[in-house]
Amino acid sequence: MSLHDGRIVVTGGAGFIGTHLVEALVDNNDVVVVDNGANGRDEWVHDDAHFLDGDLTDPAVVADAVTGDTDAVVHLAASKLVDTDTPRRQFTDNSEMTFNVLERMDEVGVENLVFTSSSTVYGEAPRPTPEDYAPLEPISVYGATKLAEESLVSTYAHSHDIQSWVFRFANIVGPRLRGAVIPDFIEKLRENPESLTILGDGRQQKSYMHVSECVEAMRFAVEHADGAQTCSISGRGRPPRSTASRISSPRSWVSTPTTSTPAATAGGPATCRGCASPSRNWRRSAGTQPSPATTPSDSPPVNSSTNSA
Repeated sequence: MSLHDGRIVVTGGAGFIGTHLVEALVDNNDVVVVDNGANGRDEWVHDDAHFLDGDLTDPAVVADAVTGDTDAVVHLAASKLVDTDTPRRQFTDNSEMTFNVLERMDEVGVENLVFTSSSTVYGEAPRPTPEDYAPLEPISVYGATKLAEESLVSTYAHSHDIQSWVFRFANIVGPRLRGAVIPDFIEKLRENPESLTILGDGRQQKSYMHVSECVEAMRFAVEHADGAQTCSISGRGRPPRSTASRISSPRSWVSTPTTSTPAATAGGPATCRGCASPSRNWRRSAGTQPSPATTPSDSPPVNSSTNSA
C-alpha cells in the first residue's frame, strides 16, 4: 500500500507513537487525527493535520472521521494502563472502539487498516516470541483486550476484505513518552542521583526501540508487505542493552535514556527482568537490513527524550 497522496485517519494520533507517525505522514498525505486526550495532548499534533476531538466509543465520532474518501485507518487509540483500576471498562471501551472503526470502514468501503496491538498478548512467555509463537496467554486485561481486538481485525480481514497490518509493540521509547519506565527512572534520578530503588539486583536486561525506528518499521511493512500480516516491533533482543545499575551512574543516565532496560510502575519501585522479543526481519523481502541497535554513543541526551510537556 502506498503511503503517499492519500487520506489517512490516525486514531490516538495525539499520543506518544501517534504524534510521531503523524509527523512522518503529514507531508505527503491528508492526515486526520482523532483523539480524546486521554493519552496525549492536542498541542503535540502537527499543525498540518486535521484534529478531531472525540471518543471513538461514540459511533458518531467514528462516522465524522472515517469517510468514504479515506484510504487507510491507523488505529492506535486505546485505554493503555496495564494495571488499570477499571479493567471491565477498559476491555469494553477498547473492544467497542475497534468494533466501531471496523464497522464504519466496512460501511463506507475503506479497505486498509493498520492496527497497533501489544506484546502483552504473549503473557509470561518462557522464551523469545516471534509472531507465530503460541499459545497466546495474556496475564492482564489490557493484554486480553488486545488479543480480542486482534481477533476482530482478523474476522474483518477474512470476511469483509479489509487489508490489515497488525503490529505488536514492545518497549518503545522516545520523546513524549509518559507513564512508563524510562520517564520514571529519569524523574527518580533527577530527584536523587545517588539512589535508585528497584526490584531485583540491577543486572536484569531488557531491549528497547526508539520511536523513530518503530515508525520507520510500520511504514516499511505497510508499503512492502501484503495485507493480513502480524509483525512484532521491538528491540532486536541482543546487545547493546542496559541494566539498572548502569543507568543509575550519573554519567550514563544523562547520556543513554533510550537504551535503558527496567520496567516500572509509576511512583513505586522499578522492576525488570530479562526480556527479548525478536521481531520478523521486516526488511528482508526488500534485500536490506534493519539499522543497528541504538548505542550510548548515538543516543539522544535526556532532555531530547523526556522534556516534552
